[in-house]
Amino acid sequence: MGFVMNANHLKKISCALVLAGVSSSLSTVLAQETKKKKYDTPKQPWSEYTVHDMTRPHPEKVAGKTAVTTKAPEGAIVLFDGKNTDAFTKNWKVQDGILIASPGDIRTKQSFGSIQLHVEWRIPAGRKVSGQGGGNSGIFLMDRYEIQVQESHTNVTYADGQAGAIYGQTPPKVNPSAPQGEWQSFDITFQAPVYGEDGVMKSAHVTVVHNGVKIHDQQVIYGPTTHKKVAKYPKTHPEKAPLRIQWHGDPIEFRNIWLTELKK
Repeated sequence: MGFVMNANHLKKISCALVLAGVSSSLSTVLAQETKKKKYDTPKQPWSEYTVHDMTRPHPEKVAGKTAVTTKAPEGAIVLFDGKNTDAFTKNWKVQDGILIASPGDIRTKQSFGSIQLHVEWRIPAGRKVSGQGGGNSGIFLMDRYEIQVQESHTNVTYADGQAGAIYGQTPPKVNPSAPQGEWQSFDITFQAPVYGEDGVMKSAHVTVVHNGVKIHDQQVIYGPTTHKKVAKYPKTHPEKAPLRIQWHGDPIEFRNIWLTELKK
């Protein structure tokens, strides 16, 4: 039997062709954007990826994890116990025992080298988060090595910029991020770099436990944190420096912050 096309058939075919063309165009644009994001930053010498590479695989999610609350042990230096910001050079808002990120980074009055740090944080419920915006902060060890605070339960960003990443360098091994509105914890063991007369002799290393799950294990830190650049160590470096918590434009909340100093 012969097949006769009517106006409706022609209309459907025309729409399908248009949609196919749009889909093809979108695929081309997405491919171009992915390629651009992969190659518009320098390649990391220690990996096969570029800095902030959007094609880098994201770590596997670990469901059902929230903060592991640990009281400061005897002899620990308490930075925030819900009462005040006396340990810091700048005041952030304190409300109901919670430290709320406000304009300007805060730094400790004391300086530290190698430390064991406990900090609890959460992304307020209902935040509109996209990429690096809306749920972002960071813990800067020695004022220069960032462990990323980020909404990574549902939000997707580059792997070396998600929660628990050594920012711009190494993603976490897994992703135990909790939803917005739930408390999370970092337990960080940081070993400061060792310097000699000719510069760095031993790189800094860090172990990070996120919500009770180890996400870095004696991971090398390749230099101070940078954005869109390859990290590298400077020729000189202080033995100690303040701990810094980043203001990235988002009201991230913190509680129960304490540390102990470690021997070299």
